[in-house]
Amino acid sequence: MRVSVDADRCCGSGQCVLQAPEVFDQREEDGIVLLLEPRPGPPLHAAVREAAGVCPATAITVAEGSDVEP
Repeated sequence: MRVSVDADRCCGSGQCVLQAPEVFDQREEDGIVLLLEPRPGPPLHAAVREAAGVCPATAITVAEGSDVEP
């Protein structure tokens, strides 16, 4: 799994941080998403998928399988 975020799309709702705090955080000054772990391990995959699904700005992209670069 490879995770990327589009900070320009982020609205700062923090839903990603609630779902996967090991992978996402927010900047203190404006609440915009910070990606802590672009390649989370398998135990975090479900939480990352959920975070991407609940993001109101669709600012999180998850690539899996053949979509992931080595």
